[in-house]
Amino acid sequence: MNQLRESSVIAQSLMDNINNVIVGKEKVVELSLVALLSGGHLLIEDVPGLGKTTLAKAIALSTGCSFKRIQFVPDLLPSDITGVNIYNQRSGEFEFRPGPIMTQVVLADEINRAPSKTQAALLESMEERKATVDGVTHELDRPFFIVATLNPAEYHGIFPLPEAELDRFTVRVTLGYASFEQELAIIERQEQTDPIDSLSSVASPEDLILVQDQVKEVYVDDLVRRYIVSLVQSSRQHQDVVLGASHRGSLSLFRATQSLALIRGREFVLPDDVKELAVSVLGHRLIILPEARSRGVNGPGVITSIIDNLSIPGAH
Repeated sequence: MNQLRESSVIAQSLMDNINNVIVGKEKVVELSLVALLSGGHLLIEDVPGLGKTTLAKAIALSTGCSFKRIQFVPDLLPSDITGVNIYNQRSGEFEFRPGPIMTQVVLADEINRAPSKTQAALLESMEERKATVDGVTHELDRPFFIVATLNPAEYHGIFPLPEAELDRFTVRVTLGYASFEQELAIIERQEQTDPIDSLSSVASPEDLILVQDQVKEVYVDDLVRRYIVSLVQSSRQHQDVVLGASHRGSLSLFRATQSLALIRGREFVLPDDVKELAVSVLGHRLIILPEARSRGVNGPGVITSIIDNLSIPGAH
C-alpha cells in the first residue's frame, strides 16, 4: 500500500502543476488526469481559444513526456499520422519515416475537421498501442496518451466521429468559458509571459507508468462493480437510446473510478465515484434516437437520468 500512497502523491503533484497554467478548471484537470492514469485517452469538446492546447501541453510538460501536435484538416492523409515508407536511392531500400503518432502525448487538434478515413488511422493506436504501416506493425512507447479536441456540432466543415472512435475515448470534458474573475486572472498571468513557457516537469514518464500500474491495485468492492454494470446495462435499455454503452464503456468506468480514488488519496472506490464519473465516461458513447434528439435528449442527459433512478445494488 506504500506504493499506492506514493502514486497518489505523484498524481496530486501533477494536478497542482497543471493548475498553475489552467485557471479555475480544477475539475477538468482532475478528469483529464483520470483519463491519463487510466491508460486511456481524452476528448475535449469546445469552441476555440479556451485552453485546450494549453491543457495538452501542460500534461506533457508536467510528466516529462514527448509531445506532438497533429492539426486535422480535410486533406490530411492517414500516412500523415502514422508515417510512411520512403525509397532511399542511395541504399536502394525503403526507409520508414515515423509519423507524429509515434510519441507519448499526442494532441489531435480539431479532430472532426478530417474525414472518417483519416480519423480511422488512430483506432489501432488508441486500442492496441500499435501502428501498422504497409503491413509492418510498430509498437508505441508507454505512456501513450491522445488528447483530441472536437469542434461543436454547430461548426461548418466538420465530419462526425465514428462510433468506434468515440468509444475509445475514456473521458469527454468541456472546458467552458472562464468566469469574470478567472478571465482577469488569465490576463494578469499572461501579461508578460505565458506560464506554459516556464512549466517544468514534476514527474517522469517512468513515474507515470508506475502510477498507471498502481491504479489497478485500488480496491473495488463487488457492490460497486455491480453498480457499474447495472448503470451500463440500463443505458442499453433506455427508451431514447439506439445503442447503449459498450463493454469497453464498463471497463473504462471501472478503471476511471480507480484512478479518481487514487488521485484523491484513497485505496478503495466509493459508489459516489461512479456517480461522479458516469456522465464524463459514458455520455459520449450513446447513440440517441433521432426523434429523441429533436426533443433535446443527449447522452449526458440520459446517463444523468439513469443515475437519478438507479439504486445501488445491495444498498439499503
